[in-house]
Amino acid sequence: MATTGLQHVAAMYAGVVAPPLIVGAAIGLSAAELTFLTGACLFTAGLATLLQTLGIWKIGARLPFVNGVTFAGVAPMTAIVASTDDKSDALPIIFGAVIVAGLLGFVASPFLCKAVRFFPPVVTGSVITLIGVSLLPVAFGWAQGPDQAADDYGSATNLGLAGATLVIVLLLRRFTRGFVKQIAVLLGLVAGTLLAIPFGVTDFGPVADADIVGFPTPFHFGAPQFQLAAIISLCVVMVVSMTESTADMLALGEIVGKPADEKTIAAGLRADTLGSALSPLFNGFMCSAFAQNIGLVAMTRIRSRYVVATGGGFLILMGLCPMAASLIAVVPRPVLGGAGVVLFGSVAASGIQTLVKAGLEKDNNVLIVAVSLAVGIIPITAPEFYHAAPETARIILDSGISTGCVAALLLNYVFNHLGKRRADDDEVTNPMEPDPAPAARPTASAH
Repeated sequence: MATTGLQHVAAMYAGVVAPPLIVGAAIGLSAAELTFLTGACLFTAGLATLLQTLGIWKIGARLPFVNGVTFAGVAPMTAIVASTDDKSDALPIIFGAVIVAGLLGFVASPFLCKAVRFFPPVVTGSVITLIGVSLLPVAFGWAQGPDQAADDYGSATNLGLAGATLVIVLLLRRFTRGFVKQIAVLLGLVAGTLLAIPFGVTDFGPVADADIVGFPTPFHFGAPQFQLAAIISLCVVMVVSMTESTADMLALGEIVGKPADEKTIAAGLRADTLGSALSPLFNGFMCSAFAQNIGLVAMTRIRSRYVVATGGGFLILMGLCPMAASLIAVVPRPVLGGAGVVLFGSVAASGIQTLVKAGLEKDNNVLIVAVSLAVGIIPITAPEFYHAAPETARIILDSGISTGCVAALLLNYVFNHLGKRRADDDEVTNPMEPDPAPAARPTASAH
C-alpha cells in the first residue's frame, strides 16, 4: 500500500508543484515564500484526495481519485497577478476568488452533473488544448532563465540545460517501462539539476534554510479579498474543472468496474469544489482530479481507493515538511523549462486527443473548435489586444482559457442545441474545401 501510494504521488508530483511555481514566479516571491506556497499546495492536495477517496456523508466519489492543483486555473491566476498593481494583494485576491468559486460549485454540483450535455468533447477538448498552449510560453520563459534583466538570460548555457533536460525526459519515456516511465519528468528534473551544478546555477540555499517540520499557517499571505472580475474568471475555470472531473469519473468508473452514476458524480464534484473552497484557508489553489493517475490505475490494475488515500496521506506529510517542499526550489529555472515543455505540451496533446473524439467531420464542430481556439490564443499571440478594455475586464479577457471556454460553450449551444438540426450539418471530408452543391451531395442510399 505504501509503495503503490507513493507511485501515485510520484506520477502527479510535478503537476502539483508547477502551478505554485508559475504563480509564485509571476508575483516575485522569495525562495522561502515559494517553498511555503509549494508546501501548502501539497498539503491541500492531500486533504482533497482524502476527501475524494474516503468521503464523508454525500461528499466524495469514493473512487481511487487523486486530487491536486488544477492547471486550468494557472493562466487566469497569472492574469490576475498581472492586473494587480500591488503584488502583495495578488494571492489574497486569488484566494478570495477560489473560495467563492468553490462554494458556488459545491451548490451547483447536483445540477451541473445533469448539464454534461453542454460540455461535449468539442468543448472540453478545445479548453484543455488551450490550457496547454497557454502554459507553453511559461516553459519557454523558464528555459531562458529566472531573470529577464540578467546577463545570462537566454544564454547558451540556460538553453542547453533546458534542452538536455528535455532530451533526458524523452529518453526515459522511450527506453524505460513501468514505474520509471511514469516518473520520467521527476527523474528528468533530478538529472537536469545535477547536470546544472558544474555551471553554478543550482542553489541549495532553500533546502539549508528550510525547517524539517512546519505547518501551512492559515491565510499566511493575508486575508482573502473579493474582486468581481477575478471571481468571474475563476468561476469559469471551476465549471471547466468540474466538467473535466466528470469525464474522469466516468472513465475511472469503467476501469475499476464501478460505473459512475449521477449520484457518484455529484458526490465527486462536491469533493472537488469543497476541497477547492477550503484550500485557500491553508494557502492552496483550486483542486481537481488528476487524469494521469487514472492511467496509472489502469496500468497497475490496483483499484483500491485506500491505496490512493495512502498517497494523499503522503502528500499531507510532504506539505508538513518544508524541507521536502523546498527541494523543488532547488531546481534551476532552465531545467524546469525543459521539463515544462513535456508537461505543458502533454496537456495540449490531451486536449487534441479529446478533440479526436469530438466529431470533427462535422462542419459545425470544425467551426466551434476553430473560433474558440482563435479567441483563446489572442492573449498569447497579441498580449495588448485588449489594452483599451477596462482593467477589471482584462482579468477575464487576458485569460485565453476563460474566453475560449465561453466561446466554445456559446458556439456549441448555437450550432448543436439551438433550433432543429440543419442540412448544412453534413459530414465534410476537408473543412477547407468549398461546400459541394446540393446536387453533388451523396444520397442516403449511396451511404
